[in-house]
Amino acid sequence: MSSTDEPPPSPRPTPGALGYRLPAEWEPHEATWIAWPRNKEDWPGKFGPIRWVYAEIVRCLSRSERVRVLVGSGKAERKASDSLEKSGVDLDRIEFVRFRTDRGWLRDSGPMFVVRDRSIGAEGEPPPVALIDWKFNAWAKYDNWRRDNRLPKFVADRLGMDRWSPRVPIDGQQRRVVLEGGAVDVNGLGTLITTEECLLSHEQERNPGLNRSGYEQLMAEYLGVSKVIWLGRGIVGDDTHGHVDDIARFVDPTTVVACVEENQGDPNHAPLRENLERLREATDQDNRPLRVVELPMPAPVVFDGQRVPASYANFYIANSVVLVPTFNDPKDREALGILAGLFPGRTVVGIHAVDLVWGLGTLHCLTRDQPRGPAAG
Repeated sequence: MSSTDEPPPSPRPTPGALGYRLPAEWEPHEATWIAWPRNKEDWPGKFGPIRWVYAEIVRCLSRSERVRVLVGSGKAERKASDSLEKSGVDLDRIEFVRFRTDRGWLRDSGPMFVVRDRSIGAEGEPPPVALIDWKFNAWAKYDNWRRDNRLPKFVADRLGMDRWSPRVPIDGQQRRVVLEGGAVDVNGLGTLITTEECLLSHEQERNPGLNRSGYEQLMAEYLGVSKVIWLGRGIVGDDTHGHVDDIARFVDPTTVVACVEENQGDPNHAPLRENLERLREATDQDNRPLRVVELPMPAPVVFDGQRVPASYANFYIANSVVLVPTFNDPKDREALGILAGLFPGRTVVGIHAVDLVWGLGTLHCLTRDQPRGPAAG
């Protein structure tokens, strides 16, 4: 190498190498992000009542923390503001953010915020909160995703946060990695649960050529994960093809709730039973067994001949409340009671979701938590 040549730049350290990790949802939030509903195709024939369901979600969340509401225009903001005000929302707790989305499923299209616990405040240390900008391609199923795919960069720029966009070599090219927030759930200490149906199936394949070990390496490098627990299949009606947030969720560092279907004739019975057994046999990042609590499934919810993915596991954990979808079902009370026992420091609130789930998702699918970060704690 001549004296005028310079060595190639060193690769940028990954978040995992810098000590970042994906926090558990129960860790303190700076805010919750949600996108005001705008795409009528998400709720064909039922769009009318959806804004009132959203208003109730925002009302409950705003009592717990700041809510950042994405709206596409000034007109949309005025309409959203009117609905929220009529629903008793304190608008001082709301921050409207102008960004036009394709759809509103921020769990999947929004950024994954990561936090860094060590050396907080030391000069030259990375900031306590950053974000991961995975590619979003509408679950490898729909064609309206390009605006949504730009959302994480917009958020990073708005908040002044560091951002990583994971890439892997596939077919001789560096390709951005697709990963949705609803596909994973973590305990914040290094253990992550996901499903083979979502990440490893060739149907709705997000990342052709990326295998199990490849995903595990990515989760270690970008999310600080040291242990991945692979479940099998998701539930009937889930158009994401196997998201874990409809079947199993961490509720504390050592406890997982797992959905079960008692009716042996229901197509969800066998896959949920298999997932339950996998969790009972699994261990966490410290090789300790998990505590597994069974969560019932509601009776099938069907509209216009289509079964939709109704599940109590699609709850959302905010700072002082846990919002749980309900379905006018006798099991509503049982599910709320189980979750209330698991979140003694939070108020567990049921949100009527029979109309909402016609969009093929409910509360967790719609929300994205922005962690406060240890520096502000």
